[in-house]
Amino acid sequence: MITTVFFDGAGTLFHLTKPVGEHYAIVARQLGTDLSADALDRAFLSAWKNAPVRRATDQARQEDDKQWWRELVDEVLKATPDVPLDFDRAVFFEAAYTHFAAPGVWALYDDVPAVLEALASKFTLAVISNFDRRLHLILRQLGIAHFFRHVFISSDLGADKPDPEIYRRALERSGVAASEAVHVGDDPEGDWGAARKAGMRVFKLERPRNSLHELPAFIASPGTFKSRSAE
Repeated sequence: MITTVFFDGAGTLFHLTKPVGEHYAIVARQLGTDLSADALDRAFLSAWKNAPVRRATDQARQEDDKQWWRELVDEVLKATPDVPLDFDRAVFFEAAYTHFAAPGVWALYDDVPAVLEALASKFTLAVISNFDRRLHLILRQLGIAHFFRHVFISSDLGADKPDPEIYRRALERSGVAASEAVHVGDDPEGDWGAARKAGMRVFKLERPRNSLHELPAFIASPGTFKSRSAE
């Protein structure tokens, strides 16, 4: 029987209000420099794609992963044309790091509030996310933090998706057997594949092909639910 529903964070519960590059360009303008939002976005996507996979550690990672983000942003700026030689990258990073936890940067998907409200009285809800401690503030700003008994983040667990270890550690800390849990996410490797390897059932979120509105029916009858979401 399903007792606990785990959710991915970004891409499942909430999304950026603008592409990453546009947010970086906003921060640069606040510091007096005009940079191309499109160029920043391309550089970010490349840096994100090529970021090295981190192995699981025995404890929470130092500095809440802030150094990892600092190095990634530096790679973004290196790959972005027309960054002035005197551009203060350290100041930009600190401003950008703060910006991505500011109100209005993230927004809920339309299907999220009603589904969380429907599930909260029947199941334990939790989050498993490749994020840092800024996630707690973001969930509060979006008005959904109260739905979740646990919020598991990779920097605290010392493991990242797509390593199944992040799911095993979240299950252990929450005291839930994998057979009693469903994970809901949008990423084929990091959510669907990794959670399955940890023994969890998976609701494959593929907006706009489906939505979270299908989730309650899936949880009620996961073995017979007829949808591409069932797995």
